[in-house]
Amino acid sequence: MEKILISACLLRQKVRYNGRDLPQSSPILECWEKEGRLVSFCPEVEAGLPTPRACVEIIPGTERLEDETGKDYSDAFQRGARLCLELCRRYGIKTAILAENSPSCGSTMVYDGSFTGRKIPGQGVTAALLASEGIRVYSQHKLDKISARLDEPGK
Repeated sequence: MEKILISACLLRQKVRYNGRDLPQSSPILECWEKEGRLVSFCPEVEAGLPTPRACVEIIPGTERLEDETGKDYSDAFQRGARLCLELCRRYGIKTAILAENSPSCGSTMVYDGSFTGRKIPGQGVTAALLASEGIRVYSQHKLDKISARLDEPGK
């Protein structure tokens, strides 16, 4: 049975920057959880960042991740991404469900670096690294698509 990486916050773990979770209610997730398919991970926490922590965004035109004061968190986010990739390799994970908009986990959208709540197309650090290594990265809004792909013969 293929394991699936999932952002810890989506499984009711209070690991987000604001100390909250981002729980998803879905029969698909419930089934995968019962089957033992899901491998939970928070790149930011695993990199040693506290919960709660400063809100961090990707600064456009750079590879920097900063909070509103300009403090650089890039090294921690990169470390979390590498740890996540190591976990995927260890379990042979080929599919990841990551929290959209996150500077770590956003698969198609991230905040624009202005700290105004505006979103732009882009990937978080972890999502980009996993995708570059051939891991299929999806947001929590694509569970049906993931389920259909996993059910395909010879996937």
